[in-house]
Amino acid sequence: MQDRFVRRINELPKALADELLPMLGEQFCGHLDAQQVKQLCSVSKMDSHELGLALLPIAAALAKPPVSNFYVGAIAVGSGGDFYMGANLELQGEALFHSVHAEQSAISHAWLSGETHISDIIVNASPCGHCRQFMNELVQGQAIRIHLPGQDTAPLSHYLPYAFGPADLNVTAPLLSKQQTELVLESDDPLLIEALDHAGLSYAPYSQCHAAVVLETEDGASFCGRYAENAAFNPSMLPMQMALSALVRHNRSFSDIKRAVLLESSQGKISLVGATMDALHAVAVVELEHLVVDPV
Repeated sequence: MQDRFVRRINELPKALADELLPMLGEQFCGHLDAQQVKQLCSVSKMDSHELGLALLPIAAALAKPPVSNFYVGAIAVGSGGDFYMGANLELQGEALFHSVHAEQSAISHAWLSGETHISDIIVNASPCGHCRQFMNELVQGQAIRIHLPGQDTAPLSHYLPYAFGPADLNVTAPLLSKQQTELVLESDDPLLIEALDHAGLSYAPYSQCHAAVVLETEDGASFCGRYAENAAFNPSMLPMQMALSALVRHNRSFSDIKRAVLLESSQGKISLVGATMDALHAVAVVELEHLVVDPV
């Protein structure tokens, strides 16, 4: 079991903790597939949403909050019943807008894993306005059910009435919809090809700045992030933050980063290079490789 879970697992009922323990090996990064969820439900005698609430201490253990020291865990439930954990991330000494909220982390975890619909969000603290707006960008966002400890379940529409979302800006394919932007790059560099693939899957209906970040670590592993825009603009999630969140979920250190790539479309109305460099230089002594590519 990873060290970060040692104290947290003692907060779980014993039967659940005993069954979960073998799943928390070195490769665990916060994902439980539907079969594992079913197995844990059977042993714990809980339904899936009760189980999610019980597992929030494990999700919160994925957090890295050096500014607030406030650990928030969240679980996004995919349409097939998979659990995708996420947690808040803050960058030491950097402006607070660089932070990743737990709900954003969980949703990006699901998105990077190929999910196209999230039915429920389970979180240990009431979603802030930023996160409510971010969730509203998703497919059927207003219908997503929010589960909080000690409170009745309610849809996002309860927490964000009179919402402003993608439909108000004539976007008909919201975040998590299957969509692909074709971008051109001639290269045999695996890291650049990976960045190209993720940039093509990014969500940028407002600026057309389709972009992705790939981080490579000393052992050759890679961690990706895609740009995810928001109708309210400010709650947009930057690809560097998404990639850093993925790296932390996989229990890796910022010091492991040896290479960082930002790839973005030449057709974008904005560029993410400045904000991306700021975030990278807050955590690693690595120069950013920046590529601008054309659409097909």
